[in-house]
Amino acid sequence: MTHLPATTPAPAVRLAAQFDAFHTARARSTLVARLYATAMGDDYPHEVAASSSCDWPLLGLLAARLRLRPGQVLADAGCGTGGVGLWLARATAAFLEGFDVSPAAVAQATARSSRFVPAGRAAFRVAPLDDIGLPDRSVHGAVCVDAFALAANRAAAVRELGRILAPGARLVLTRALRRGAAPVWEEQARAAGLVVEHVDERPAEPAMWARLYQLWIDHADELRRELGNDQAQNMLHEAHRMLPALPGRRAVLLTLRRPLAEPAAPEAADTMTRPAPAGDGPATSERSPQ
Repeated sequence: MTHLPATTPAPAVRLAAQFDAFHTARARSTLVARLYATAMGDDYPHEVAASSSCDWPLLGLLAARLRLRPGQVLADAGCGTGGVGLWLARATAAFLEGFDVSPAAVAQATARSSRFVPAGRAAFRVAPLDDIGLPDRSVHGAVCVDAFALAANRAAAVRELGRILAPGARLVLTRALRRGAAPVWEEQARAAGLVVEHVDERPAEPAMWARLYQLWIDHADELRRELGNDQAQNMLHEAHRMLPALPGRRAVLLTLRRPLAEPAAPEAADTMTRPAPAGDGPATSERSPQ
């Protein structure tokens, strides 16, 4: 007889377990990084080594939009193994607070922090996007690269990320829309007491994912040998599921700013329809396409 567990793990617990398994498997092999590097070409930032759409142009744009001063505090929301936040902290001489749902990712980010910044300049914790645990108005900038799609409630995540921003601070995050979908980030920003400062188009991002997913499919046997069958199957499931959705996709970098003066009381924001990458199949990459 098969004995079912007494309780079903909560979605956040399942998501953390899936990413733990991915980061643990990836740490044993350089194959995933090599495939990202092939998909991005000269735009791949090898030192950062993020499993996301973060390339050299995006890193530069993130730094420009944040406008951090030395000694200020940067939050990296959904930091994964920490490369994006650590690179930005070093480039801007900021203190870094990174957080992610995966304990394995947080452990790897902590271990590699000394390669980027001096001791005491970076700290990582386990936390979801909608319950960060940092004090109100305690950071001077925040980034969220390809992790926002994993929020159970995106409007709540924007409010939580907005809560930790000091007056004048900026939240810079990647967003994507499926063909024909209307953006709701103006409403979500207003509900969080933020204003939309910039919307930077990223027209090359969908094609990068298409190249990467095709590489995963073409290297299926190698993925199975180096990562194990379970992780390889997860990646192949994502590739086959997402490839047909990429044509017509709009990808942007969104910059939201907390005004120096308090705005009027916000109205309730609409919640974006969630593609639910974890619901259609296990999460397989550090930052999933939104």
